[in-house]
Amino acid sequence: MMTSLPYPTYASVQRRFKTRRRAAFAIPVLILLYLTYLFASFDIAGLAARARMDNARILLSDFVAYKTHVTRDNRSTAVSVAIEGEAKATYTPAQYPAWVKVAGDTTTIDLGQGHIVTYDASGARYSVPGYGLIDIEPDGGTLKLTAPKPIPDWINVSDTRISVTTPEGRFAYSRSKVETFKYQPGWALFFFTLDSPFYGKSYGQLTALLGAERLDPTRSNLSYMASEFWNNTHWHHGDVAWALFETVLMAFLGTMGAALIALPLAFLAAANFTPIRTLRFACRRLFDFVRGVDGLIWTIILSRAFGPGPMTGALAILLTDSGTFGKTFSEALENIDEKQLEGIRSTGAGPLLRARFGVLPQIAPILLSQVLYYLESNTRSATVIGAIVGGGIGLLLTQAIITQKDWEDVAYYMILIVLMVMAMDTFSGWLRRKLIGR
Repeated sequence: MMTSLPYPTYASVQRRFKTRRRAAFAIPVLILLYLTYLFASFDIAGLAARARMDNARILLSDFVAYKTHVTRDNRSTAVSVAIEGEAKATYTPAQYPAWVKVAGDTTTIDLGQGHIVTYDASGARYSVPGYGLIDIEPDGGTLKLTAPKPIPDWINVSDTRISVTTPEGRFAYSRSKVETFKYQPGWALFFFTLDSPFYGKSYGQLTALLGAERLDPTRSNLSYMASEFWNNTHWHHGDVAWALFETVLMAFLGTMGAALIALPLAFLAAANFTPIRTLRFACRRLFDFVRGVDGLIWTIILSRAFGPGPMTGALAILLTDSGTFGKTFSEALENIDEKQLEGIRSTGAGPLLRARFGVLPQIAPILLSQVLYYLESNTRSATVIGAIVGGGIGLLLTQAIITQKDWEDVAYYMILIVLMVMAMDTFSGWLRRKLIGR
């Protein structure tokens, strides 16, 4: 005999509505309280107050532009014009840009839009349209500034240094030197350095050189161009290409090594292949241990044990991924179709043949998919690991950031890292389709 369930009363329905209404209000209130706590504990207001947007603008401009330094040594009165202020990118007097004029003790710098900087024997001056003339002269051990009052905030004044920052460029005068920076869009010397015979030539001129008389009798002009680009002493394209190869190699060796180690151990951790519970427990706890410690921690430990180098990074990836692969592979083994395995066993096949023909064909798509996914993921992780162990593109990126001046190099390396990850993603997708199918 079936008993009918009692209908809910009006009061119970009202209680449920009230409970849900309170929960609907309580959850947003709790989220708001949590966000308020985060705002206070992380000092978001103080962080916003301390933010230097002017430095941020300079940093962003350094990503996509380069600056030319026009420097005069106040002791020797020697003038130098260099890209990014580096000796390896210093112009010879015959190569000075058109906006720099040197006549005796007077150097005139045209920053554009009417901004003119002049160095002479008495000091230096900067003519700013709409403001006036900024005149600086040494006065004993200090600097004397003559400029329209009041002094704006884009002029920074102290006894030993005066700096001016305008949209057209920057100017700094100290007791030892006076320096003007002019920003220009692009990456200077990306293809050829100043001492290269191909520097300053247009694309049409370079194309015409391909069929012209050899500049170097021992090689063709095309080979000469390629060599000048590859061995560029400013951008180091050859070293960067090798660093990218090291990064991919770290990811490949670490991922494939982890897969080869994890596959046999996964059989020991799978319940349907290893009846000994103690052995299964030990293998699973081993997987938990090696994947429970982050890859960066393994990197630091291994770098102290084996020293820096790409192989140390590959070992760190191998250790972490061995645990992850062991867990996922063992779970795939426990979910195979036993009927196929029984069919192979009925032929009298031994354990190895049963694994080869009854198990691996079933789990191969899962294994390959996991390995290829981690290969492309580890390509990105190898960048960070390389910064710690001293190998790959990560090391070059870290060094460029530490210098605090090579931000165009930082942008270059970041673009290459993104392109490398995209290439690995495309390659792994193509390989997955070839091996597994769509």
